[in-house]
Amino acid sequence: MAELGGGHAATAREIVALLADAPADDVEKLAQRYAEDPRKQVRTAVQSAVKRARRELAERDRVRQLYAEQERLGGTGMVVGIDEVGRGAIAGPLTVCAVALPLEPMVWGLNDSKQLTPAKREAVAARVAEVATAIGLAHIEPAAIDAVGMGTALRMAMAQALQDCGVEPDVVLIDGNPVHVHPRERCVVKGDARIACISAASVVAKVTRDEMMVAYDADYPQYHLAQCKGYGSPEHIAAIREHGLSPIHRVSFCGNFLETPRLF
Repeated sequence: MAELGGGHAATAREIVALLADAPADDVEKLAQRYAEDPRKQVRTAVQSAVKRARRELAERDRVRQLYAEQERLGGTGMVVGIDEVGRGAIAGPLTVCAVALPLEPMVWGLNDSKQLTPAKREAVAARVAEVATAIGLAHIEPAAIDAVGMGTALRMAMAQALQDCGVEPDVVLIDGNPVHVHPRERCVVKGDARIACISAASVVAKVTRDEMMVAYDADYPQYHLAQCKGYGSPEHIAAIREHGLSPIHRVSFCGNFLETPRLF
């Protein structure tokens, strides 16, 4: 019968617990140790542990690739990643985040914010705040978006976020198409899923703006802002048709929902 570290015969329950708690790097050796154990609980636990470890190791490789791409495109100097959230919303600000992210230590879990649960986004954003060299944020309010249009608003927000970052970047990596906010910018399509610093900016921007929309929900509860975050959900559109527009709606985005937009 298999033994644990103390030399005593291990029960199936003890082995199951050991496998469940084992770090991913240790699972392969444990799986080999208990591969011939005849007990069904142990065999099942070995299979589950191996699957878990493979997922965790694959996830680490994915994050390492984000950093490898950041270094490949940006080098080892001061690299700032920029991303936005709220471009397609009909209420609330356009939010842009700029993050100067060092290559070490790595932030495990980094990803395009849309691929993460709210709880995971908050945990990743908190870790980014701990390790980032600098973070800059900018918000362009609905009235300004209406006045200048989304293209200009986006350039304004990216320029402001870069300035708020407070560092002089060697390279600026931006998600999407060329914006022309910095002479050393490089744009990467789907960069929020490919480049570490852009992923970090994506997550921080999303968490920051979501918190703002939840706060707005207390002022304008009829629009379901805590749930829809200002995007055009069916409930949000129905509320606009019933109540009209609030001061945080983008009038230029809402023409299809009201014959004559009215403000509070």
